[in-house]
Amino acid sequence: MKVLVTGGGGFLGGAIVRRLVARGDAVRTLQRGEYPALAVLGVECVRGDLSDAALVQAAVRGCDAVIHTAAKAGVWGPFEDYYRANVVGTRNVLAACRAVGVKRLVYTSSPSVVFDGRDEAGIDETAPYPARYLAHYPRTKAEAERAVLAANGPELATVALRPHLIWGPGDPHLLPRLVARAQSGKLRLVARDDNLVDSTYVDNAALAHVLALDALSQADAWHRAACAGRAYFISNGEPLPMAELVNKLLAAKGVPPVTRTVSPRLAYAAGAMLDMLYKLLGRRDEPPITRFVARQLSTSHWYDLTAARRDLGYEAEVSLAEGLARIAAENEPTSIP
Repeated sequence: MKVLVTGGGGFLGGAIVRRLVARGDAVRTLQRGEYPALAVLGVECVRGDLSDAALVQAAVRGCDAVIHTAAKAGVWGPFEDYYRANVVGTRNVLAACRAVGVKRLVYTSSPSVVFDGRDEAGIDETAPYPARYLAHYPRTKAEAERAVLAANGPELATVALRPHLIWGPGDPHLLPRLVARAQSGKLRLVARDDNLVDSTYVDNAALAHVLALDALSQADAWHRAACAGRAYFISNGEPLPMAELVNKLLAAKGVPPVTRTVSPRLAYAAGAMLDMLYKLLGRRDEPPITRFVARQLSTSHWYDLTAARRDLGYEAEVSLAEGLARIAAENEPTSIP
């Protein structure tokens, strides 16, 4: 199979690419940057932006399937930037698949598309989209996910995956931010000890994408693939209290635990004030906290994985403990003979 991976130079995209290459698939990637490590793997690399419809169609042409991971993540910035990357980019991928006859698409979504500011304690995929969002990222990802699922049909089978809090060796996002804020003394935990949070080791997230691709590919017809037209939560299936998870991740990086806390109400009030202030001042840098982050930190986020296990055959390959050990191993000094 020849597979296009958008965002193949990214953290999750790279893990997916390596898994596909290891099993013998031909891989092409589409991303804005240059990643020599992909070329070393024998990957065909296309540089460009998802908002360029002609470029996207050229990248999709000749492929049997697409795994669409590229997106603009984050909690701050102009709505137009998120909309162009997440909504327009996804529409261009869908249009390109239809135009050149690609029949399978796996889309990387996010659990935040159904986050309404309250606890997500063991919810499943029947959870509805909320009426309003506290950040541009979940709003635009939800619009893109809806477009992907609505596109499912005889000509193009689609599935959306919602991996939660992806981390692992080489993580350029979650772990560096945690470590930097902890070391600067700016990291606070929300004073609540019953908000359980699950996460996803990067190799498990990559596995889920390949399983979804295979589920679509092995079906005789799109309507026989149980996952076609559906979204699935993905995680390690090992929820922990937020404070415990954060401090385990910090410990794996050799950073002392964070003990200082702030109340959920104060965190939200601070986020609301800074949201308003930064918008009034037209600042493009990210506030220390936003309403969305405050709600994320003070609520539970763990999910019922029954559907992913049933329809995709998904089970985490790397446990939380093993993943933490691999992170810790990164910090060990290399001995020189």
